[in-house]
Amino acid sequence: MESSDSLPASAQWLPDRAFQGQRALVTGGGTGLGLQISRGLAALGAHVTIVSRSEEHHAPFLEEARARGWSAGARVLDVRQDPDVRATMDGFVEEHGGIDLLVNNAAGNFVCPAERLSHNAWRSVLGIVLDGTFSCSKYAGRHMIAAGGGAMLNVVATYAWTGMPGVVHSASAKAGVLAMTRTLAAEWAQHGVRVNAIAPGPFHSDGAKGNLWPDPEVEERMRAKVPLGRFGNADEVAAQCLHLLSGASEYVTGECLVIDGGLSLAPGRMWEPGERLRRRRGAQGEA
Repeated sequence: MESSDSLPASAQWLPDRAFQGQRALVTGGGTGLGLQISRGLAALGAHVTIVSRSEEHHAPFLEEARARGWSAGARVLDVRQDPDVRATMDGFVEEHGGIDLLVNNAAGNFVCPAERLSHNAWRSVLGIVLDGTFSCSKYAGRHMIAAGGGAMLNVVATYAWTGMPGVVHSASAKAGVLAMTRTLAAEWAQHGVRVNAIAPGPFHSDGAKGNLWPDPEVEERMRAKVPLGRFGNADEVAAQCLHLLSGASEYVTGECLVIDGGLSLAPGRMWEPGERLRRRRGAQGEA
């Protein structure tokens, strides 16, 4: 058993072996947030299989798992291909005897004005985020229902309900995933299957830096809008994911947890905190 000080940061807030004996599959589990979720689950006792389109994304997790004695595996999968998703889920269950946890983290995003967005780009993002999440949930859900329960976690974004320029493809897809989360939670609660979501704000990752704040000026402008004054990191977000997947959240389903440093509380601030406004004499109801 690993000592608590050697655990991944995301896993240090739950009891040791919190996921002992559980079987988890994480899409997009080899990089970014997915990697930190996978590391935390494995460190706390779960068998974790990561899936992604690129086999090269598997190596860091598998190498660490071997070094630390974690139970881990990996499969190549494009979640847009429904027959392949079914085969992967069925194969996972055949190999491990069931599936207890599913994390739908696979995504695609980039900033592009709506009027310039091609049909192929639109379909690619919706295919990964919306179609892929449904396919994975459907086939994993069948096995969870048959076994009497399980937990799923979907990754969305606050712009799914606020909107944001430049991400109409991703916002539309994630709004669909949020509706899917609540619908499946209501439909599958009777079978003991919990379905929740998280909505992260900006956090440090290579993908976010390359696609969402590609230069220092944009990065600083975005950071200045976060009430806590900084971006998060993947470990902080992953820790909340683990909590929602764990027994500590056994009575939570259909929920979407916002993890954004307060950014969505004031997306279009009329004035800055601490700013003093001068009222005009005689003005009624005006600043």
